[in-house]
Amino acid sequence: MSLDPAASGASEAEKLGYRPFDADNHYYEALDAFTRHVDAAMQPRVVQWVDIGGRKHHLVGGKLARAVTNPTWNPIAKPGALRDYFRGNPEGRNPLEMLADREPLPDCYMSPEARIEAMDAQGLRAVWLFPTLGVLYEELLKHDVDAVAALMTGFNRWLHDDWGYACRDRIFAAPYIALGDTGAATAEIDRVLGLGARVLVMRPAAVTTRTGVLSPFDPAFDPVWGRIHDAGVTVVIHASDSGYSSQGYAPDGFSSHMGDGGRPSLRAFAIERAAQDWLIQSIFEKIYDRFPNLRVASVENGSDFLAPTFRKLDQMARKHYWWFDDHPVDTFREHVWINPFWEDDAAEVVELMGADRVVFGSDWPHIEGLCAPFDYLADLEGFSAADRRKILLDNVDHLNTPQPT
Repeated sequence: MSLDPAASGASEAEKLGYRPFDADNHYYEALDAFTRHVDAAMQPRVVQWVDIGGRKHHLVGGKLARAVTNPTWNPIAKPGALRDYFRGNPEGRNPLEMLADREPLPDCYMSPEARIEAMDAQGLRAVWLFPTLGVLYEELLKHDVDAVAALMTGFNRWLHDDWGYACRDRIFAAPYIALGDTGAATAEIDRVLGLGARVLVMRPAAVTTRTGVLSPFDPAFDPVWGRIHDAGVTVVIHASDSGYSSQGYAPDGFSSHMGDGGRPSLRAFAIERAAQDWLIQSIFEKIYDRFPNLRVASVENGSDFLAPTFRKLDQMARKHYWWFDDHPVDTFREHVWINPFWEDDAAEVVELMGADRVVFGSDWPHIEGLCAPFDYLADLEGFSAADRRKILLDNVDHLNTPQPT
């Protein structure tokens, strides 16, 4: 495997004196990721391949999925292709031009051994590994709870086949958990934890059940949260298709940060809105009082919502003084960790959360992420060596270590 020399962070790691733990890495799903462990009779209700005009696409629940233009991934745009766009587009380039430079699909996007080789060159000790498409398809299936359960269990079995859940104690791939079928979710958590999973991932969204839509913190889901609480593993809410409506201002459906057809759109803020709502409601419904061993990390959802969230929580604490045993902001800081977007102000996030509640994530190798994980160091200039180490290594290392009751 060849790796761009610019991506190498081994020398930077030597200067730091340790290798960071990247809390936001991704794989690209294999062609049979959504079908290998789904019964053939069930596949039309879950995911199928279809050929349209000589190109392969996914049908999800019998409907064409439009989240990406090429779900075969080959060729693929390079990591960080949109970095300048997210830095404010100083040269005023069309973002579609930034995606024109593509390459054959690298082995390290699909293979754990090749990924470890890449991590060595990048100077990383370990990574959390998340889906690319796997966090987008629950929304398209949510009204078919059995199909969602089949998606979850089949996908997680593929993930274990191809990546494992703790490969060489360096790549920690997160099984996907969907709450709609509580029995299936608890059984799946038991299964993946038994196979060594260290972290779980779910989308920040309300839950569609067979009898209606519920908050994820409704007592109906306490058996799921109880399993997670007792095992002491971290739950990651990751940027996903959370089904957020644009209320008529723009067409609904998952889209990139670039908006609709290249123009700005309200849809670009759906990711932050979904995470903010999930986190606020987790406080209001006192999930951390019921399950005090619960740890939640918000990954790739940004952090600009933190200051207004804390203001709202403080206001609600005064208005509903009888409801909260502890101040809700204190509860938030105790149980939640934040991975800011790399273009966010890290100093502001640390001021709000404390350095021990912020985790580094590069979103590598996605186009909206960093070209190389160590590019993140530029955002930590001015931090003390101790705080830098917390963000780059210690915090996510702590979250990756189960704390069973």
